[in-house]
Amino acid sequence: MALSPSARDVARDASGYVAARTGAAFLPLPERGILEVKGPDRAKFLQAMLSNEVASLAPGQARLAALLTVKGHVQSLLRVLATPSSLLLEMPLDRRAAVEATLQHYRVAAPVRFAALPHVVFGVLGPKAEDAVRSVVAALAGRAVTQAAGDDLPARGRVVYAAPGDEPAVEAALLAAGAVRLDRASLDALRVEEGRAWFGVDVSEDQLLHETGMLHEYASLTKGCYLGQEVVARLEGRGANVNRVLRGLVLESPVAAGAVVSADGAEVGRVTTSAVSPTLGPVAMGYIRRTHYEPGTAVVVDGVAGKVAPLPLRPSE
Repeated sequence: MALSPSARDVARDASGYVAARTGAAFLPLPERGILEVKGPDRAKFLQAMLSNEVASLAPGQARLAALLTVKGHVQSLLRVLATPSSLLLEMPLDRRAAVEATLQHYRVAAPVRFAALPHVVFGVLGPKAEDAVRSVVAALAGRAVTQAAGDDLPARGRVVYAAPGDEPAVEAALLAAGAVRLDRASLDALRVEEGRAWFGVDVSEDQLLHETGMLHEYASLTKGCYLGQEVVARLEGRGANVNRVLRGLVLESPVAAGAVVSADGAEVGRVTTSAVSPTLGPVAMGYIRRTHYEPGTAVVVDGVAGKVAPLPLRPSE
């Protein structure tokens, strides 16, 4: 199995990683898309559809949520951002059509409407990310720029939404503010360190929220009914026991995404994201069966020795 560019190249240039830990770093996220939800009952409708509390969001506030199936599987992970006139749902671009189809199916007669927005998404990371984002907003005054907390990003990230064609202006403003371009290899290292699982990479329609270890970030256990809520409540009532859980792996050398995790001669999991952390060395995260997911358990990943570790491997600073 070929080693991913992320695991192979991260140590070559750690400038983006260092900036994300000590200053500000940024990268475009062209794989993200935005669905706008408008109408007088938009908050009430989404409150009954999504896993987290969204009805109370004030303009400018954002919250992570998930759209589940009736069987509790994750259709998509989302960021919900409130504006004065709409709610914006940010998600993987290739999930936007499916999410809209599900929402349309359950809309019935609710006075809500949906529109796919062409906006581009940037991630800005680091302890100085807020200052860098403010510089973008000031530099692009009068243009369609929106910013919000990026809780699914590592290193205290924030997101910036800009109109198509404004990408060069956003990048120029970020560079002028002292932000450094972040490469995907360094992003993966930061994500693995902090256990920031992303849909399409670490989470798919095969997963339940409990398996991702991010239930309390993406779901409210006190709100009313929503799609898939019965499954979430039932699992929680049974001690949240699932057959596999997303765990970290500390390794002796780099491995590839998709590599088999073995123990006692049997497959016990698979790697979803692999990276080389400038501070922790070769690391990864992946789903490990309950029989072997206790921290400290010795495993072998594609011939490489390693140990299971809890996520995050290191907290956001």
